[in-house]
Amino acid sequence: MSITEQSPVAPVRFADHTTSRVGGPAAQWLRAETEARAVEAIRAADEAGTALFVLGGGSNTLMADDGFDGLVVQMAFTGIEQLPEAEAEGLADDRVRVRVAAGHPWDDAVAWTVERSLAGVEALSGIPGSAGATPVQNVGAYGADVSQVLHAVRALDRRTGQIVELEAERLRFGYRDSIIKRSMLEHGAASPQWIVLSIDLDLHRPAADGDASAPVRYAQLARALDVAEGTRASLQTVREEVLALRAAKGMVSDPQDPDTWSTGSYFTNPIVPASVRARLPEGAPAFAAGHDDDGVELVKLSAAWLIDHAGFGKGFGLPEVEPREGGPDGRGRDGQGLVGGRASLSTKHTLAVTNRGQASTEDILVIARTVRDGVAERFGVQLHPEPMIVGTAL
Repeated sequence: MSITEQSPVAPVRFADHTTSRVGGPAAQWLRAETEARAVEAIRAADEAGTALFVLGGGSNTLMADDGFDGLVVQMAFTGIEQLPEAEAEGLADDRVRVRVAAGHPWDDAVAWTVERSLAGVEALSGIPGSAGATPVQNVGAYGADVSQVLHAVRALDRRTGQIVELEAERLRFGYRDSIIKRSMLEHGAASPQWIVLSIDLDLHRPAADGDASAPVRYAQLARALDVAEGTRASLQTVREEVLALRAAKGMVSDPQDPDTWSTGSYFTNPIVPASVRARLPEGAPAFAAGHDDDGVELVKLSAAWLIDHAGFGKGFGLPEVEPREGGPDGRGRDGQGLVGGRASLSTKHTLAVTNRGQASTEDILVIARTVRDGVAERFGVQLHPEPMIVGTAL
């Protein structure tokens, strides 16, 4: 049966399958419930020259209001298992290799590891989306990221049509970046050269005396756990504290809370020459970020701090009765706020641009552009989007 024949009569909208709840319809939509079906559909689309978009959990995607004039393959196949030692060649004695299907909900995978006292991804609890997307973005939070535990990915190489294994070193990870992501950005494609089918994670097996987490390397999390940075805590306690911290920022999906109707953090933390930090006000957070290819010292700034101190506080864009002191009040000429209050920064966290219930993709972008331009004007620092924007532009 052809892909077209598989498509539903009524168009499927991205708004119904993304965490931001925006985005138009696709010309064709296939929900692939097995890896084989996904591979078959992707190969067929590439052979036919059909535009292709591969969708996971929809947490890091901002699709144009006009939708996508091509085929969407939704990776809906799941599965997680501990690989036998015979398939985990070269693994240290204190490690376990776990394979997760691309369509498996990421937080379910984290919960599975915690239940089995396997340490390494507990600080990544509560992140929405699917497992297959995590290496593409090098997903991270609270001092941890996927590259720290990823052994390899199995992927379909669209250039050759073959299934390949890419070890972590080949993915050339960076901050919220990988060679997979760059293959999309560099060629202006809707989907990357490699489509992740499963990921292999090397996790710490439980010690004889308990279920200790990986070392806690984030100050806010360490304070919440009441431990020193670099020390360990109970896996379950770390997971619970991370979920609580994320929920307080509107970063745990909740169908009843518009503060969670977003792509997550909209902007990445800027990595800039250390000289840029010297131009910023005293108290602006900055963290060592190594050196660039020319040996220039780099620092990572806080996008949330820059946004807030440029005058865009929590809830910016919502209708307000009175202007706030010291910065833009978010109201348009009609007094209803930018884009009429349909979109705003989260009322809990300035990094998320949220759909208040009736927003379009363009509404989300209006808020994001306003914030980006305001930060550039105030501090001379350029913010870059974290989500993949398809069919339109920031």
